[in-house]
Amino acid sequence: MPDQFAIYPSLRGRRVLVTGGATGIGASIVEHFALQGSRVGFLDIDTKGAAALLARMPADAVVRFARADLRDIAELRAAIARLKVELGGGIEVLVNNAARDDRHAIDEVTPEYWDERMAVNLRHQFFCIQAVKDDMIAAGGGSIVNMSSISFIRASGGMPAYTAAKSAVIGLTRAVARDLGRHHIRANIVYPGWIMTARQLDLWVSEEAEARRAEGQCIPDRLYEPDVARMVLWLAADDSRMVTARDFVVDGGWF
Repeated sequence: MPDQFAIYPSLRGRRVLVTGGATGIGASIVEHFALQGSRVGFLDIDTKGAAALLARMPADAVVRFARADLRDIAELRAAIARLKVELGGGIEVLVNNAARDDRHAIDEVTPEYWDERMAVNLRHQFFCIQAVKDDMIAAGGGSIVNMSSISFIRASGGMPAYTAAKSAVIGLTRAVARDLGRHHIRANIVYPGWIMTARQLDLWVSEEAEARRAEGQCIPDRLYEPDVARMVLWLAADDSRMVTARDFVVDGGWF
């Protein structure tokens, strides 16, 4: 962990589950928790990316991987159960990170595609919460961080099913914060801006798009995965113990 960034003593030894943790923002979140001394389990369908991440973990890091297609709730539940065993107990921090922002036009969307997009970008968040809430209750509290996106806030076009799912994360998070708050379980939302992951750079970043981004952001610099991971760490740590049902935007101030 670079010296200029925070170390959170409350995260040492804490059991953390990250969805979509093999690459991109998720991989950075896994790495950051591992460097805090947390015990980290992550889920992904990308076994190659997961292997690469595990290979670069420090020798003393406790990081475990379970393959799961998050659209398959039975498979998701089984994978979470395996990780609990491997991490030595119940989950205390859940980061619902997994999503895909594939572009699609309105006329291309079928009922089947719509349902699949909800499964990829929204449904699994609820079922992950359901799978770990009793662990957090037994532990006397916990932290849930659900990833949304600034895409619907900025009225981004070209992916209506994705933006619909990401906007629904708000209602899910606030409902869970209310229902579980009496158990000292917190639930918050992080909205990443345009984070320059390898996927974004390969598929979407052009000179024109870069110019619009830099002009729109108050701070014109590119955002990278660690910028989001550090916000997640704070929300998971006891430093934010009375913060719940709230929104945190990491986008350089993009208007």
